[in-house]
Amino acid sequence: MKRTRVLLADDHMIVAEGLRSLLEADFELVGTVQDGRALLEAAEKLQPDVIVADISMPLLNGIDAVRQIRKSGKDIKVVFLTMHPDVTYAVSAFEAGALGYVLKHSAPSELVTAIHSAMEGKTYVTPQLAGELMQFYQSGEYAQRKECVQLTQRQREVLQLLAEGHSAKEIASVLQISPRTVEFHKYLMMKDLGMKTVAELIKYAIKNGIVIT
Repeated sequence: MKRTRVLLADDHMIVAEGLRSLLEADFELVGTVQDGRALLEAAEKLQPDVIVADISMPLLNGIDAVRQIRKSGKDIKVVFLTMHPDVTYAVSAFEAGALGYVLKHSAPSELVTAIHSAMEGKTYVTPQLAGELMQFYQSGEYAQRKECVQLTQRQREVLQLLAEGHSAKEIASVLQISPRTVEFHKYLMMKDLGMKTVAELIKYAIKNGIVIT
């Protein structure tokens, strides 16, 4: 019987090694990456059945990385494994196309089940958040929820890197664009969002889950 091929994405190597030990008995682990951009490359190269990804990752957060993978049309199942017991992150994760949301402290008892559920096309939510998530979807808060739709995918990428403290030259190198293009994206974001300083942009990035600490 063919084993499910799993790609891990977590920027903490100790956590990744622990997950490897947890999953190797049930699945074929095809790779481990430590940032969101490496996740995009590995998903393209390795073609896993399931991605187990953290939300908080450098260069590109897990949710934005999964959005890009889903837009590419690849039929890769995604389970988020995170330390964030925040229902708004869970909502963003499922909106991005994930089928599972598991808290890291629950991984030993829940992660294998979540991966099997994803392979069956079923959604798995850690029990700790299930009730709160249901209430959120049923409430007016969900109806009024405003995504960060003003920003393009590239602008979100620039903004995360900017908020992480990278210079325009460094951002240009990561995204393979010119420093002038980086500065233009920064100018447009500040103009469109009515902001005058980079500090305001960074606060916006944190508030809207572009940079997840």
